[in-house]
Amino acid sequence: MDLSTIRHPVADDSKAVDALILRRLQSDVVLINQIGHYIVNSGGKRLRPLSVLLAARACGYSGERHIDLAAVVEFIHTSTLLHDDVVDGSELRRNRETANVVWGNDASVLVGDFLYSRAFEMMVDVGSMRVMEVLAHATNRIAEGEVLQLLNERDPDTDEARYMEVITRKTATLFEAGVRLGAVLAEAPQEIEDAAAEYGLSLGIAFQLIDDALDYSVDNAELDKNVGDDLEEGKPTLPVIRAMAVGTPEQRALLRDAIEHGGRDRIDAVTEAIASTDAITYTLQLAQSYATRAKDALKALPPSSATESLAMMADFAVSRMH
Repeated sequence: MDLSTIRHPVADDSKAVDALILRRLQSDVVLINQIGHYIVNSGGKRLRPLSVLLAARACGYSGERHIDLAAVVEFIHTSTLLHDDVVDGSELRRNRETANVVWGNDASVLVGDFLYSRAFEMMVDVGSMRVMEVLAHATNRIAEGEVLQLLNERDPDTDEARYMEVITRKTATLFEAGVRLGAVLAEAPQEIEDAAAEYGLSLGIAFQLIDDALDYSVDNAELDKNVGDDLEEGKPTLPVIRAMAVGTPEQRALLRDAIEHGGRDRIDAVTEAIASTDAITYTLQLAQSYATRAKDALKALPPSSATESLAMMADFAVSRMH
């Protein structure tokens, strides 16, 4: 399964989003143009804007405002990437140096702010208080998720519930908001809007679970970041949390110490400890359960090629290798 098949019902809309993103990136400040284009054109899958486009069409929307909102969602996502890389001290994203490595932390944070404020300019242009409400709430939840993740760093007692709360707010919320907006634009009944939002939330959780499983189960060349980044930053993700819960006392001690002190220099030992338990399988199965939940939510939407693509996107989220 590839994204071109999933994108097919909204292929023209996707091209319009790409063109709009490039237009609205423009600034008379050269550095903003450089960094903005660097990160926006760095090979991301753009699943979030795609979900907005598909949801709008699946809910029967026939206008063009979904193109604006798809670009808004991508700008919000991109601004969080710039800020995240600074906070995390990341050096690699999508097999390229991060913007903070190339231009420095100050420039990355400020351009992230520009993208965030540009997103709100575009959101105002749509002229809907309901749209503003959904996106304002979502961006607030994302910020809360970032702070919760910060509180969990270097804490080996972080449990699955705390981890799930972080990824729900930090990652899944923007998927949820984007898909909900498709239904809002279509003026769909509340039960359709809620089903669309449930799809987006479950899709986002599944997507992040797979990301965290891949961090300990694939070669660095296939991944969008350095293997072991999360561990180096002291982030206890589900594979580590699960391995500590079911591993031997020696494995628990190794993983606790790696979380507390950073563990990239011991990544082989950590990966071996995780692999010797059911941690990866457990994470993948949980991701699959959320993908199934996402597809179940789509039963409330009218049958269409766009609805079928949303179902395929859920399968794609859990079958990808990077």
